[in-house]
Formats: sequence, C-alpha cells, structure tokens
Amino acid sequence: MLLDRTRAQLLVVDVQDRLLPAMHEGDAMVERCAVLMQAAQRLGIPVTVSEQYRKGLGATVARLDNIKGDAVVMEKMHFSCAADPAMADHIGGISRSGRNQLVICGIEAHVCVTQTALGFKAMGLAVTVIADAVTSRRPESVRTATDRLSAAGVTLANTEMAVFEWLHRAGTPEFKELSKLIK
Repeated sequence: MLLDRTRAQLLVVDVQDRLLPAMHEGDAMVERCAVLMQAAQRLGIPVTVSEQYRKGLGATVARLDNIKGDAVVMEKMHFSCAADPAMADHIGGISRSGRNQLVICGIEAHVCVTQTALGFKAMGLAVTVIADAVTSRRPESVRTATDRLSAAGVTLANTEMAVFEWLHRAGTPEFKELSKLIK
C-alpha cells in the first residue's frame, strides 16, 4: 500500500524533553520527525502529537513544538495512544473522515510506538511506522520493535518514502519546497 496524502494522518508519539536525552540517535530522529511534520502540514495532512505524562517527562521538544502549527497536542497516561480514550476518539474521528492511513513516528519504538501501532491496527486503521523516525534507548530495542511490527502486518517505511509517496509526483510547487527538506 502506498501512502496517500488524502487518506493520511500523522501521529508523533512522545518526543519529549526528559525522554530525548536517553534515546539512541535522538537528535537524528527529531529531525526526521520535523521533516514529516513539515511535509504533513504543507500537504494538509492532520498532525497529532502525544505527550506521555507531561508533568514528569516534560513537553514536546522545542524543535518540534516550534513547528507544530495547528497540530493537536494531547497528553496521555497509557503507553498506547490507542488505549487512551481521548486519543483513540480523536484519531478515530479523523479516520472516519476518510483518513484511515495512520503514519507514526516518535519514541520509544519498543513501548509506546509499538503498542500504539498494534492498537490502531486492531481498530482497523492502515498503520505505517516510519522506521528511521523512531528510536529507543538501545538500538536492539528498535530492531525488536520493527521486527515485531512487521510480523504483525504493520507497514514499515522511512521518511523519504513517506514524503515522496505523499507528494506523488515531481514538478509541483510542493515537490520543489519539500524536496529541500530531504537533502
């Protein structure tokens, strides 16, 4: 399945101040999340940002908070966004409007991202995890998560795949603008 910007929504999971310093290659993951957020916003794709227990783990990192635009930011206590009633209702509502492709990035790959992806897949959404835009404390945890997600039927892609599938073709003003984010 190719990603389609008219059917997609983006979920950025728990990229927060107190979590990020412990993450393997966290800064690179943040930059790829930023690319996805900017592309989604430019292409009219709804963006939701989750924050796990904001009081304890801090707000979304400044790099992403500064570009969030009209993204909806929601706090949660469940590890899975799909298990949080408000988040599930929000994502489900966007899905019912025809945007049933859920593209996920964020942290931690083996906990919140995996539980979120599997939960929304079980709810019938077409879930894609952006493998180069997720991380955990240890690289082997990311590999375990992506292996498990793939075995469960969750699609894996990378940032460039998502952006260029959303763009669909070259030569447009969007292509000229967004291709600069990839270089």
